[in-house]
Amino acid sequence: MTTTSGKQRTTLFMNPSIVLQARVQAVVEKISLTTLVERALTLYLPKETVIKQVEVDLHTNP
Repeated sequence: MTTTSGKQRTTLFMNPSIVLQARVQAVVEKISLTTLVERALTLYLPKETVIKQVEVDLHTNP
């Protein structure tokens, strides 16, 4: 039995042809679609995400 502990469910709206291609590739590799998407995102995303905080002064007049 597969467990989903430590996972977060999400909904994506994607181009159906991309989803079909991903499903077929997952079958070819004998992995789940979830695993395929996780691997693809891991390769695509940077190793470290840096988010810069922008200071906004709401009390100044234009």
